[in-house]
Amino acid sequence: MDGANSEYPSAQYLTGVGQGDNRTVADDQAYAALARIFKAEISAQSQDWESYLVVEQHGTSHDERRLTLDHLTRVSTDKVLENAKILDRWYDAKKGLHYALGGMHRAQAETALIERMTELDRAVLSDVDEAGRTSDRLAKVRALRRATRNVALRETYNADLRVVRTSGQGMPPRVRLQELSRELEEYLAAHLVLTVAITGDHVEPVQRALTEGLIKEGLRVAAVPSGTETASGAAPPLTPELLIRGMVRVWPVDIRDPQFTYVRWCSDFEIVDLAGQQIIGAISKGGKEGHLSEREATAKVIRVMQQDLSADVARAIAAHVYGESELPGAANRPAGCPREALRARPANATH
Repeated sequence: MDGANSEYPSAQYLTGVGQGDNRTVADDQAYAALARIFKAEISAQSQDWESYLVVEQHGTSHDERRLTLDHLTRVSTDKVLENAKILDRWYDAKKGLHYALGGMHRAQAETALIERMTELDRAVLSDVDEAGRTSDRLAKVRALRRATRNVALRETYNADLRVVRTSGQGMPPRVRLQELSRELEEYLAAHLVLTVAITGDHVEPVQRALTEGLIKEGLRVAAVPSGTETASGAAPPLTPELLIRGMVRVWPVDIRDPQFTYVRWCSDFEIVDLAGQQIIGAISKGGKEGHLSEREATAKVIRVMQQDLSADVARAIAAHVYGESELPGAANRPAGCPREALRARPANATH
């Protein structure tokens, strides 16, 4: 509590002290004290590399980087604390307080961190090699994305290693995060272009919301549809690789409510590989909103629909494109729009 301990010298151990009304609380506080040592180091290092953690550098990228940094901090701290244990306990009978001394053996933690970093280095080099060999644009993007995420995680472990080592020195990466992230961003901008085609009700706000959401996720959306003539001297538009094809319906529903009028919306989207003319993923979304009049309820539905499309739907599509999660195929996902919606009168629809 008061300084160095000959039994657990600082050259061999990282330590943290916790206290509480019972032993469990004291133990938890001791582990938390150790975790704060690593979190402080990661926060100090984050100014140098947090902007490279993810490709999303548009719109709400600050929030996305913050969430990613918090995730990496949590993952790293959880892994590091696998090497921590309670070294000693003491109970102060006069104050009724339990004390716990949490500790981590530096050499053991260093070995564990180096092993994880070595595994990540192998995975990164494998992904970079795959990205260099493949001619499939989507496969290249996914390989570069995996490599970027693993390099970011390796950087977090490297920050932990600097804490564990008394020298404060880490292990330089074989592939630099900034360079890899820049390569991915440039490749996305130059070679993987999406286009969005919406049919149904309120097409313009729906298409705008989804397009903006995809751009925020780091994807390029074609502003000029394929085959459209360009101005004289202008560079021809890139051929889209993927088509986001969707249908949206908005219609009033009869719910016996004396105060509110309700309007429902539904949507079905498909991701189409234009080269192979194959549907590679699908997603559906819908809901209902109520207000004092049908006009006000419809306006509220459009606002909610735009928010969902620019956030949830765009994020799910981007995760599928990046290979981080899979969307069901068109044959396996439940339709968002029931059949009656296709025949229903649209609420203040524009086509």
